[in-house]
Amino acid sequence: MNPTPVHASIAQLSAALRAGLLTSEQLVQAQLDRARRLDGQLHAFIELYADEALASARALDALRRAGTTLGPLHGVTVAVKDLFEIEGRLITGGASALPARRSTLDATVVRRLRAAGAVLIGKTHTVEHAFGGWGTNVTMGTPWNPWDLATHRVPGGSSSGSAVAVSAGMASAALGTDTGGSVRIPAGLCGLTGLKTTHGLISRHGLIELCPTHDTIGPLARSAEDAALLLDAMAGPDPADPVSRLSPVRRVAGEQLQRPVAGLRTWVLPAAEREHVSPEVLAGYDAALQAFQRLGLQLVERALPQPLAEAMALAGELMSAEGYAQLGPLYEREDLNWDPHVRRRILLGRQTSAARYQQLLRARAQAMAAMTAAMDGIDVCLFPTNAISAIPVAEVDELATPLSRLGRFVNWLDLCALALPVGLSPQGLPVSLQVIGRPLAEPLILRVGHAFQQATEWHLAVPPGLQESAA
Repeated sequence: MNPTPVHASIAQLSAALRAGLLTSEQLVQAQLDRARRLDGQLHAFIELYADEALASARALDALRRAGTTLGPLHGVTVAVKDLFEIEGRLITGGASALPARRSTLDATVVRRLRAAGAVLIGKTHTVEHAFGGWGTNVTMGTPWNPWDLATHRVPGGSSSGSAVAVSAGMASAALGTDTGGSVRIPAGLCGLTGLKTTHGLISRHGLIELCPTHDTIGPLARSAEDAALLLDAMAGPDPADPVSRLSPVRRVAGEQLQRPVAGLRTWVLPAAEREHVSPEVLAGYDAALQAFQRLGLQLVERALPQPLAEAMALAGELMSAEGYAQLGPLYEREDLNWDPHVRRRILLGRQTSAARYQQLLRARAQAMAAMTAAMDGIDVCLFPTNAISAIPVAEVDELATPLSRLGRFVNWLDLCALALPVGLSPQGLPVSLQVIGRPLAEPLILRVGHAFQQATEWHLAVPPGLQESAA
C-alpha cells in the first residue's frame, strides 16, 4: 500500500497500520498537507487541528509499537462537524452572527471516538444550525463539491464540510448529523457512504440541537464496513442523554456484515414517486436494483402509506417548530447577521401553536405505526437518496426542497438508512441509493450495503483531478 493512502478506507488503513506499512503520523501529515493545498477552494474546514492531530498520531504510533491497540480506528482520522463540543476548541454551529465560543466539554461521541483511537483532524463547515439540505451557508461560505473543480456545485447539507473533507481525501471519515437527510444528502452528492442512525442510538450529549425529536448522529465514510466500524465505537447508552438509555450494546462490524443477503425482500420506490426523480438518478438507481437482484434480493413494489411530499411537509413543520423553540429568541433579533434562508425556516416555527405541535406528534406516531404495518413481509427499502445530482450553487433556489423529498420521511418515521454511491450521472456526478430499515435495524442495512459494495466498485471512485494518493 502507498505510504500516504489518503483515499483508503478505514478497514484498509487499519490493516496497513497493523502490518507496519503505514504509520498514523504519515497518514495525518499527508491529509494535513492535502487540506492545506486543497481547502482554499473546497472550504471544508473551519479549523485544522494540525499540532494536536500530529501529537495524537505519534502517541498512538508509540502505543502500537508497545503492543497495544485500541481497535480498528486506532490511528485513523475523523473530521468533526461544527455542531459538536470539543473541549478547548471553538464552536460556531455554522453561524457567524455570534462570536465563536470555546467549548468546555467533549461531546460524548467525541470522547468515544478518541477512546477508540481516532485522531480528530479538524472541525468542518455546516449549514447554519444544520437547517438546510443544499449545503449553502451565506455568512460562513459554502463548501465546494469536489466532484467538479471547475464549477462550484452544492455539496449537500447540512453536513457539507464533513462530506467534502472525506470525498477529497482530507480525512478518513467524518462525523455528521441527520435531522432530515443531513448525513445522507451530502454523502449522496459527494460519492460517499453515509449512515442515518435510529433516534437515540448514539448519544447527542454535547451536540447543538435543532429538532430533538429528529436529530440523529451518524458517520460519513468510504464504505458500509467503515460506517459499521465507526458505529461500533459511537453507539450505546449514555446517562448524559436520556434518549439513548435503550440503545443496544452490540457489535455490527465483522462477521455480522458477512452474512448472506439472498432472499431478502426489498421495497422499491413506487411508480407514483418516480416522476419526481431526475432521469439521471433513475438510471443509476435502476442499474443498482439489477445489481441487488443479482445478489439474490427480491424486489417488491407497493404503495407508501403516506406520500413522500406529505411526510416531507409535516417533518419540515415539526423541524421549524422545534428549531424555533431552541433558537427562536436569537433569530428574532434584527441586529444579528443570520443566514437569511435559515432565519426564514426557523421563524416559520413561531406560527406553530402548542395544540398544532401536539397534533404533529400524534400524526407522526400514526405515520410510524402505519409504516410498521406496511413493512410486514419487507426486510429493507431501496430508494434513491436524492432526486437530483449536485447542481451549481448559482442555480440554487432556497425555497425549493428536492433534496429533502426522499430523506425527511426517514426521520419522520424514525427509520435508519444507509446512503451508498451507485453510479455517476452523464456529467460525472455521483448518484446514490439508500438502504432503509426499521428502527434499530442498522446491522441489516449495513449488511445489505456491504454486500452491494463487495459486488461493485462505485464506493472506490474518487473525484476527477483528486485521484492521486499522495498530497
